[in-house]
Parts: sequence; C-alpha cells; structure tokens
Amino acid sequence: MANLKLSHIYKVYENGHKAVNDFSIDIADQEFIVFVGPSGCGKSTTLRMIAGLETITAGDLFIGDTLVNDMEPKDRDIAMVFQSYALYPHMTVYENMAFGLRNRKMPEEEIKERVMKAAKMLDIEEYLDRQPKAMSGGQRQRVALGRALVRNPKVFLLDEPLSNLDAKLRSQMRSEITALHKSLKTTFIYVTHDQVEAMTMGTRIVVMKLGYVQQIDTPMNLYNKPYNKFVAGFIGSPQMNFFDVTLKREGDNVKALFADGDSITLPYENVCKIDEKYLGGDRKVILGIRPEHLELNRKGEGLRVLVNNIERLGNETIVYGKLGDKEEEFSLKDEGRNIVIKAVVEDDVNTGDVVYAVPNNDKVHFFDSETEITLMEKVPTYNTIHAEADGGKMKLLGKNVALPEVYDRALDGRKDFVLNVSPYAIVKGNDFALKVARIEKVDKENLAYLENGNTYLFAIVDDNVREGDTYKFDIVNDKVDLVCEGEQLLKAIPAEESLLGTFSKTEVKEDGERKLHFFYDINGYKVEAVPDDGYKINSIDGDDCYKNTYRYAVDRDKINVVKGDGLKAQFLEYLDYGNVRYAKVKAGNEELLVNVGEDFDENNVSLVFDGEDVSVYSTKIDMKIC
Repeated sequence: MANLKLSHIYKVYENGHKAVNDFSIDIADQEFIVFVGPSGCGKSTTLRMIAGLETITAGDLFIGDTLVNDMEPKDRDIAMVFQSYALYPHMTVYENMAFGLRNRKMPEEEIKERVMKAAKMLDIEEYLDRQPKAMSGGQRQRVALGRALVRNPKVFLLDEPLSNLDAKLRSQMRSEITALHKSLKTTFIYVTHDQVEAMTMGTRIVVMKLGYVQQIDTPMNLYNKPYNKFVAGFIGSPQMNFFDVTLKREGDNVKALFADGDSITLPYENVCKIDEKYLGGDRKVILGIRPEHLELNRKGEGLRVLVNNIERLGNETIVYGKLGDKEEEFSLKDEGRNIVIKAVVEDDVNTGDVVYAVPNNDKVHFFDSETEITLMEKVPTYNTIHAEADGGKMKLLGKNVALPEVYDRALDGRKDFVLNVSPYAIVKGNDFALKVARIEKVDKENLAYLENGNTYLFAIVDDNVREGDTYKFDIVNDKVDLVCEGEQLLKAIPAEESLLGTFSKTEVKEDGERKLHFFYDINGYKVEAVPDDGYKINSIDGDDCYKNTYRYAVDRDKINVVKGDGLKAQFLEYLDYGNVRYAKVKAGNEELLVNVGEDFDENNVSLVFDGEDVSVYSTKIDMKIC
C-alpha cells in the first residue's frame, strides 16, 4: 500500500508542446483518484508518467517515500489496466494472468494460488481455459483487471478501461471496480473522459483542461462548488445553463437582470461572498444554474421560456427552450439564451408552449465574465474596504489609525481610496473590532463572517473564535492592494523575490573522487545549489543549462542583508508600511524589496541566501524546474 506525491510535474515534448503543466497533488494511501477531462487535456499523459511509460520533463514523483522519476516501470510496484485490454490473443485467460508472475520467476504454486484467488474475486473462474477472442468485452476487461490484481501492486492505474463497453456493461463494471477498490484497500488512479464514471467512483476528482489542473476536490464539492465555468459545465448532465446577467443589490436582496428583461431576486445572504464591485448593476457576470435546479410552472413566475423540444424519460422530463417568448430559429451556439430544464412535469407541456422556469436560489452560481472563475470562492480572494485619508490618519471600519507613509506617498493628496484585503491579511490585534456573525468551516480553516454595516468582512480565525464574539484585529498593511478611482496605486507585497541569473558547475576532487558542485550565478554572486537540484537542472536542459538564463525565486524572509560578501545592491528608497519597513534596492538591472531594521546601512548593502531556499524556473518555458 502506498501514498503518492506529484510535485510540480511537467511534460514538455521536443516541439515545445506542454502536455502537462505544473501538476501537483498528494494522494493518500487507499484513495480512489479520478483524472477527468476532455480529450487532449493531459490526463493519460499524467497517468503514463506515474507508470514510467512517459519521462517526466520536470518535477518530482514519489511513491511512498521513494523518488521514482528515473525508476524503471517494472520496479515501481504499480499495475496498469489499459483501454485496449492488451491481452495476448494466443494465450488462455490463465496464461494471460500468470504471464507477469512467471517473468518474475515466481513459484508455480504461488502463481496458481494468486490467479485462482483473483479469478474468484472477478467471477471468471469458468473462463480460465478460454482465449480472449472467445470472450465478451466485459469478460476481457475482468481478465485485464485480474492480470493487474495478481501482482498485489502498491498502486493500480486504470486508463479509460470501460470506454470500449456498452452502456449497460459500463454501469456494471463501475460498480465492480468500486467494490474491488474497497476490498483491496489499495490506491487506485483512474483516467476517464466520462464525468458519470468520475462522479460515481472517485473519492477525489482531478478536473483537467489543456494540460492544466482546474480543480481537485470531492465529487459533491465539484458539483456544488465548482471553481470556474469549465468545471461547472463539465460536471453534471445535462450540463449547467449559463447566462449573461448584471447584478444589483437592493437592500437585503440582489436582483439578477437578464438580457431579455427578465430577472430573478436572490437573498443577499446567498451571494454575500461576491465582491461589491459586481453588485452595482453595471458589470456583466455569468449566471449558472443546473437543469435539475429549475422548477417549471405556468403561473407567470420566473424566467419566460419558449419550449423548443421535449425528451420524456419516464421518471423525468428534459425540456429544451429559449429565454423569452419570441419564436426564433433555434441555434446550439446561442448559449446565452438556450435553457435546459430537468423536471418531473405533466404531459401537457408541448413544443411551442411558453412556460416559466424558477431557479432554486440556494443553487445559483456566478462567474466572472472574463476570467470565468467563480465569484463565490470558498474563501473570498479579498475584502473591499473603503477608507479616507486625513492628517496622517486613515479612517476605515469606524476607526482612525495611522496612515502608512507608503500609502501617503502613493495617494499624493487624494483622500478617498479602497483597500483590497485578503482574509489572510486580517490578523489578531487591537486596531479594529467587529462582531462575528457566523463561522464557516472551509477545508481545515475557519472562515469568520464579521459584521460590517450591511455587509461582511471575511477573515481566517483560530478555533477558539465563536459566533457572537467581538473579534479584535489588525490589517497587515503590506499585504493589501491600494486602489484609488479605479487605479491600483500599490500591490500587495508578494512573499518571494525573483532574480535572473545563470547556472554553472565546478569539478573538484574530494577524498580522491571526482565531484561536481553546481552554482546559481546572479550578477557576480554565486550560490551553491543543492546537488540533487543541480543534477536535475542538468538532466532537464542538458549542456544548454550552462548557456541558459533562469529565474531564481527566494522567499523574502530567507534573504539576509549583510555588510560583507554577497549580492551587491544599491539602496534606492525606504517603503514604510507601519507594520514592516522595506528597503528598495537595485542588484544589477533588477529592483527588489528586502526587510530591514533600524541598523540597516544604506551605503553597504549585500544580500545573501542559501541554495536550498531557491526555486528555479525556466525562462524559455514557463516551468518550475526545482
């Protein structure tokens, strides 16, 4: 049994095509993980890298505690089931299942015991003497599973194993594979393009598109809390309806106005995580609602729908229509007006009828019209806080606090501004106090809804904070965006700095042996690389690594300012945020910020950091190497 860890995995082919981009996941022992997505999204390529059938361009793959990037497939203790079954046609079922064990020189008695046990588990005992050509597709798939099963691997890899079966057999085999996973208590990784398979089999699902991971979550979280429009549309059948709307807050409600003039009204509490800039009635957003979360009626309540087609399935009816009541030529491309409703309705609904669709207010989703990312993230990206500068103070949240010097300079006399504050930039303190309206558990964190007039401020809080408490806090000034009249004057200071440099090696003799030492070269400053990282860079880029330019990223708190040897830098100016003081310095052609204290010497600046704290990125391809 084994856990797996994929850390920043990339697959880049010689023609420059990136099939898999920065894939990271921790897979626990005995999990059933499903990779799902359309053709060409990189799911099978990722599976083949885990199996060792494709080389990993960059990143680390661990099975258990063992790094297996360069390990042969036969040594990884995994078993793979292919879409094509890959059975030997001239061998019997028994011989197919025993073949791999015989190659390992396993005693014949043990081979027989394993084959018979697997055959019994898969209900193929009576077919052991048959050849694959004399079996149905479902029986052959059981044989392919059995051949993997007899190896007792740490990890099972299954690459679209049911795609060649008819619908009835697929449904049956889904149940059998799920039951097999529970019985074996081992790790399964399963690839499919069928979202029904993903939803019914996986403990967690990885949704992929064009080589990028879109979301990793449980089936129900993907269904109920999709991260973006792609995930929302891919999960669920029929797929989610999408419409362009504008949102306008009216007291305790928010009205969603559709292009044809219809509207729906939602309680503000349902959409309170949406930032206020989307609620002014002048910004288009995408509304999503699943077909099963719409109710049909003829009372004139809800969205007007002209029925174009009906599918009666016995226990439910699928109604296809277009918003509005004008008879127009139907077009599949008219996504913004087409609507699908899954409901239990009477037979008196017919093509050409005008009916009304009422959304379930608890099931409505909203997405940004440009990024297509949800506007109701589990933890909001930021809070919008209005502030006013006056006489060296800033007034916000009903309090007057010191105006940071760097804010004052950026505002340049302007008074009114906005702070975009991450929930993580709100920390325990004494500057502000708001009542905790409620606490929501988000993964392993506590999201507090702090009452701020007729809206909420969101903060991540400790376990001891309770609903009804008065929460005292500070805002970390350097971790917010400052915006004035729509212009971003200051950005939150990122956690790391990046510097461009080259890569080199030195060969020395130590204890009579030849050893290589690798270095990151940054404007004359050499930082010795961790040996494994040095070899990794050399392995990825070959001898070109000594000609290439790399981006070296270092956590800001790992950069030390010294007076001796190091990366020489020129002091430019101070940035005083109140809670922290930075010095902007110039090293070569690049400017960066470093934390400084009162003893900082402006005239003698050298920066030092350790190679183990450096992350290396390719500048030729957007790719983290180590």
